[in-house]
Amino acid sequence: MRNLITDVAGIRVGHAEDAKVASGATVLLFDEPAVAAVDVRGGGPGTRDTELLDPAMTVEGIDAIALSGGSAFGLDTATGVQAWLAEHGRGFAVADALVPIVPAAIMFDLLNGGNKAWGRFPPYRELGYAATASAALDFRLGNAGAGLGATTVNLKGGLGSASAVTADGIAVGAIVTVNAVGSVTIGNGPHFWAGAFENDGEFGGLGWPSPLPADALVFATKGGPQQATTIAAVATDAILTKAQARRLAIMAQTGLARAISPAHTPLDGDIVFAAATGRKKLADPVMALSALGALAANVLARAVARGVYEATALSFPGALPNWKSKFGAKFGL
Repeated sequence: MRNLITDVAGIRVGHAEDAKVASGATVLLFDEPAVAAVDVRGGGPGTRDTELLDPAMTVEGIDAIALSGGSAFGLDTATGVQAWLAEHGRGFAVADALVPIVPAAIMFDLLNGGNKAWGRFPPYRELGYAATASAALDFRLGNAGAGLGATTVNLKGGLGSASAVTADGIAVGAIVTVNAVGSVTIGNGPHFWAGAFENDGEFGGLGWPSPLPADALVFATKGGPQQATTIAAVATDAILTKAQARRLAIMAQTGLARAISPAHTPLDGDIVFAAATGRKKLADPVMALSALGALAANVLARAVARGVYEATALSFPGALPNWKSKFGAKFGL
């Protein structure tokens, strides 16, 4: 187990970044078309082709999922992904034509200090192509891909991932770009809200503080919709229908609420895709799916904390500190 979403059979992940722009793109590439759905809980989302994921819609499988910085400009990432897929003969067949299906979600990172004066065309189409071409089983966390420009209210954000296996042997993984309007740590201290779900010290092993600090429940946000949105995907090797994948996405959203305070605000996007690569049959359609969704929420919470734990500060004036530089030395991390 890599403790990455690629522990789910049939998935590879690729990143591409532009350091001067301080933004990037991440692509989940499926070996074969995957059943997928989406759940949106925040009030400020940015998406492409998510309508296709409704169970009533015709398309049954998707070729990739694109996650990107750049706000609405970043939706060009999916075009680059489609270009790579078309070159490799992938897509939904319409007579003799193939149309690659690439739902996408973006986050706002336009005010993080990078140079966004990119001229007539933003860089995201090329970033999407490069990320897809580099897709592999192993990939970087923290300031990687779509996580390069991410921030939270008090710390540098980043890209995280985690995985687990149900008692029935079904794999589930998560990947997330943490650009939350709120915080993933409890108050101004080092402890992660997701501490109760941590595995093997994957984000410091600190657990929860006891008692909770006085500032634990103080409402603290970036203060504007122009600086937020957490975008994520969970995946499983189970055989699911689109309706079941939708329920998996809904349950996985709980992971964001466990790991980020506040979550699902008017200022966030809080988008979670769910994908199934169809390798293993669920023991039953109700309880097994319930167990899978509960585990997906835990895994997504862990991925959120890992994304911030592994991040490094940007090199621009006024950039937020990263977790390890602020707290790591105190705990020998």
